[in-house]
Amino acid sequence: MLVKCETKSNRVKGLSFHPKLSWILASLHNGTIQLWDYRIGALIDKYEEHEGGPVRGVCFHASQPLFVSGGDDYKIKVWNYKMRRCIFTLLGHLDYIRTVEFHDEYPWILSASDDQTIRIWNWQSRSCVAVLTGHNHYVMCAHFHPKEDLVVSASLDQTVRVWDTSGLRDKRVSMGGGGPPPSGQSASDVFGTSDAVVKYVLEGHERGVNWASFHPTLPLIVSGADDRLIKLWRMNDSKAWEVDTLRGHFNNVSCVLFHPKKDLILSNSEDRTIRVWDVTKRAGIHTFRRENDRFWILTAHRSSNLVAVGHDAGMVVFKLDCERPLAMSHSNNLYVVQDRDVHVIDLDKQLTGKQFAACRRASNAMTSGMKQLQFNPYNPSEINVLVYYTQDDGCYDLFVGPNNFGSDNHVSPRQGSAQAVAFTARNRFAVLQQSGSIGIYNLQNELSKKFDPPVATDYIFQGGNNRILLKSEDKIVMYDLTARKVVDEVTVPGGIRYCVWSQNGQYVAFMSKHNVLMAGKNLEYLHSFHENIRVKSGAWDENGVFIYSTLSHVKYCLPNGDSGIIHSLQNPIYIVRVHKHFLYYVDREHNVNKQRLNCSEYLFKLALHRRQFNDVKMWITNGRICGNAVIGYLKQKGFPEVALHFVEDQQTRFNLALEYGHIEEAMTAAEELNEAACWNRLGLESLRQGNQKTVEMVYQKTKNFDALSFLYLITGDIDKLKKMLKIAEMRNDVMSRFHNALMLGSIDERVKILAEMGQIPLAALTAKAHNLVEYIPKLEEQLEGNDVSAHIPADAKLLLPCTPLCRPKKGDPNNWPLLRSVKQIFEKTTFENVPLPAEPNFMDAMEDAEPEQEEKGMWGDDEDIGLGGDQPIGGADWGDMGDLD
Repeated sequence: MLVKCETKSNRVKGLSFHPKLSWILASLHNGTIQLWDYRIGALIDKYEEHEGGPVRGVCFHASQPLFVSGGDDYKIKVWNYKMRRCIFTLLGHLDYIRTVEFHDEYPWILSASDDQTIRIWNWQSRSCVAVLTGHNHYVMCAHFHPKEDLVVSASLDQTVRVWDTSGLRDKRVSMGGGGPPPSGQSASDVFGTSDAVVKYVLEGHERGVNWASFHPTLPLIVSGADDRLIKLWRMNDSKAWEVDTLRGHFNNVSCVLFHPKKDLILSNSEDRTIRVWDVTKRAGIHTFRRENDRFWILTAHRSSNLVAVGHDAGMVVFKLDCERPLAMSHSNNLYVVQDRDVHVIDLDKQLTGKQFAACRRASNAMTSGMKQLQFNPYNPSEINVLVYYTQDDGCYDLFVGPNNFGSDNHVSPRQGSAQAVAFTARNRFAVLQQSGSIGIYNLQNELSKKFDPPVATDYIFQGGNNRILLKSEDKIVMYDLTARKVVDEVTVPGGIRYCVWSQNGQYVAFMSKHNVLMAGKNLEYLHSFHENIRVKSGAWDENGVFIYSTLSHVKYCLPNGDSGIIHSLQNPIYIVRVHKHFLYYVDREHNVNKQRLNCSEYLFKLALHRRQFNDVKMWITNGRICGNAVIGYLKQKGFPEVALHFVEDQQTRFNLALEYGHIEEAMTAAEELNEAACWNRLGLESLRQGNQKTVEMVYQKTKNFDALSFLYLITGDIDKLKKMLKIAEMRNDVMSRFHNALMLGSIDERVKILAEMGQIPLAALTAKAHNLVEYIPKLEEQLEGNDVSAHIPADAKLLLPCTPLCRPKKGDPNNWPLLRSVKQIFEKTTFENVPLPAEPNFMDAMEDAEPEQEEKGMWGDDEDIGLGGDQPIGGADWGDMGDLD
């Protein structure tokens, strides 16, 4: 039993698999219905509207977002799981409801009840269309035939009945067809109608029958009863008869059914066992026991090999056998087992191939017995294939044949017993023997030498030429057979299940149930990661990227650890090859498939990691790479400037350019956005970088005159500071005039401003302190005899503007020395000029200083400054305005 999900809950009385999603419904003895995702073992939802006891029956609809339930409250409820509520209730049964079931084609619900009746309901018209009477005890179950117009029912009256429902087809069952039946055919007649009649009554059980099921394709019925027997029945158009009886259970048989894909019968019982029976041999194959819990319900997924069983303390979802196909690719050839034959397929030509050899027959119908297929990659002159089996305590078949074998020439195997096998050289393979020692055999299956491994070994894998990988619990040890020494070792949490080598032998991936470890050819550690959903398969592409599949996705992982999702999966696949943008895989039906793989994202990341900027540009241009995830990746890796090549949103471009510190790109985006917040952020970044021309332009755009004046002060641009004084005068901004006069050191202008504003004492005090004799007489007249000379400090000092640290001379660039950036990364034509520095972050590379801008059209031009509204300054040239002194 391969357990996929196990839950703990109250006693489970009913189970139903969703036909497409990885969901299962469990109805409990306490009246709750649980919805589980069995892939991840998570409880999705609970439904608790049934009152008065257990919910014994539950069933998903085949195509609609519906399920139906029936309980001990005599009610049948139809639920919409998307709306997460019951949408209506069907009333009519007079006792406990045992099972409920949707019809696959018609809008019918079938219900069985302890009131000794079976009812068929139209869930679209919400009415009962037939009542099947005839049983004289509790009806324990009822089921539709998967293809024909038949119903089978089992009752405690010790009979199994088959009902013919073909008469119901004449009724209107489509949407809106739930009106009253034709005259004389009362659908709710408690005495039954001619729409559904008994076809067969199967008698043979000595006690009450608990369950009966149809075979999915053959005219067979299986039943289980309180007499502890399982009976197999066959039917034809005219009669039905007992075929055989299966004995083995030693308590009441609760449930029994045919496996949908194998010639098996599954049964469970109150004796705490699940038993598997061979339909062909009519004998028991296997028994699964549980210590303390009785089993009550059993169901099988209609399209997969999953089986679910309900017991006293919860449920278990499991498979009887591993569905992994045996396959291995080398170069363009795929070696795969199909229908217990080894086939060789040339993947470059077609997806079907020639039969190479035949494998052993399975020991029973439940398990295939095959575990692994290996091809010898070290021998190019012929085909060597090993097939390992778990049956007979472990054994293998060695097939040796020519490369140009014919379809009629099947290779005979050379056989042996082993715990594991692996090719080690051109004409050698290793066998892990039952004693724990390892034998080296030649291709004639003859023992060449034997040695004891350096660690306790429970499995072996291929490890390269004259090397072998030894698995010891969670540890993998690489052992050199020639030097007879350990090369290295790694640990994979959860234990290694599968080992995948790249085609060139440079990389290897070790996969456990939920973990993957990637290493070099000498087991140099590269990266490891954990998946919450089970890892199923993987293969290396020609670029050294590991492509792997989980139950629900195909993903990739680069050697540096960067990973992502390529696409989602509806059904699990087993990847065997990734080559030239194509993915080759085998499904669970052992069919070989090929599909185009979207490699753009991971090849883009790989080119960025390897600093192959020509490829980066190509993938950006042609790969349709976009989205916040890629932008976030580029920022995380220190390449925000690369994102500018494919981001069209101006706000995003502005943010990226500022983060990178690229003023020109930010300027272009800011001009498109034309928002005050963007201009302010651009000004701050430009000021941080010392790009005064951009700061000047931003202050002009935002009309931040005070900041503009201060910029001219600290950069020593006295001419433009004088112009700011004139602008403040034209704006009638007195404080701005005074500040500009103060920063210019213009005492005359300050005296004029104070006098104009009526601050005569301050004007006189300023004039006397600076000994401006031409203004003193006129100001003293206005003081009317008040003397301000006493207020002048004895140690007064002249207040002059600060001296700038660097005053540019004529012809010098106005900007301060800038940090050099890699401007080439933004060029539309090439990445070829990007240097490769010693440091990992290539953005620290240097470029030549930016050329000085032309005088005409500079950001400091006069027309960029307005005087309020949209009015320009009077006079197009500031040079036309005289100095203010």
